[in-house]
Amino acid sequence: MSLKTVLALILLCLLAVVSCNRSSGPAASKLLIYTPHGQAQLRDFIARYQQQYPNTDVQFLDMGSREILERVRAERNRPQADLWWGAAHTTFQTAADENLLASYRPSWSDKVAASTHDPQGRWYGVYETPEVIVYNNEAVRPEDAPRDWDDVLDPKWRDKILIRNPNPSDSMRAIFGAMIWRFHKDTGSPEKGYDWLRRLDANVHEYTADGTLLMQKLARREGLLSLWNLPDVWIYKEQRGFPLAYVIPASGTPVISDGIAVVRGAPNEAEAQRFYEFATTPENLVLAARTYYRVPVRTDIDRSHLPGWMNEPFNRMPVDWELLRNQGNDWLRYWDTEIRGRSK
Repeated sequence: MSLKTVLALILLCLLAVVSCNRSSGPAASKLLIYTPHGQAQLRDFIARYQQQYPNTDVQFLDMGSREILERVRAERNRPQADLWWGAAHTTFQTAADENLLASYRPSWSDKVAASTHDPQGRWYGVYETPEVIVYNNEAVRPEDAPRDWDDVLDPKWRDKILIRNPNPSDSMRAIFGAMIWRFHKDTGSPEKGYDWLRRLDANVHEYTADGTLLMQKLARREGLLSLWNLPDVWIYKEQRGFPLAYVIPASGTPVISDGIAVVRGAPNEAEAQRFYEFATTPENLVLAARTYYRVPVRTDIDRSHLPGWMNEPFNRMPVDWELLRNQGNDWLRYWDTEIRGRSK
């Protein structure tokens, strides 16, 4: 046998050994997450997840919660996402009713209130999101800031309010819906709520395209105050040094349950369930509270490990969330066509 033949046989043997070693190792798993939680939190959680599960290829698409709903609807016959992490409970319930979500009961399913999950386990609340009045504290003194919702209607705020476009935003949908609900519960009609939104519109300088622009313009004093969600206010205040302060309205604030769900027909359902459990452990909920200002829903978290402000009592506004979910699109359509920009 020639030397060339011997070398060729050795090379074939080596290739066979390498091939066997590769095939005997664990196959790479995949996971695609749809989320509005932002690049920083997602990259952080994914990096730590891959430390535990290095053979998992985790990808995510960062979109608004309502955009995610539309995308999951469009993909219902051929789902692309495995996990949906982040949206108001009302949005998740709509998706559940449309049979877009899989039933999954996490290991901590008995550690949350009944109002913060779907009875069939198609979504569970992870974080609480209070809505607040936020203002530029270099331009507005604390004693001059609005103390309640109706205070933002004062003519002294004319052309000084910035509002994030409510249609794609669960936070703004909750705020606008709650403002209408305050009157609807007594009158059975949205008309007085519409009047409230007209008076607000008279004071609005601009409706911004997204929450980032809202905070940037507020910091630049293009407007002096806004209505927005508390976790975002803390992020821009503490991590980006924006001159912001907030007031929890005295009469009460609507509080969203921000949830998580496995997409029905997910290509990688088992991996989605594993990340679901990972993201919602007590340790990771405390991390999210300290670093990303997310208030945990679970009732078994040691509250002493949370930032102090999360343990301060505040007045929650009672809201008929089912009515808001069913009527909200009609209310926003009326606002968009009959109120927005017409009060100047």
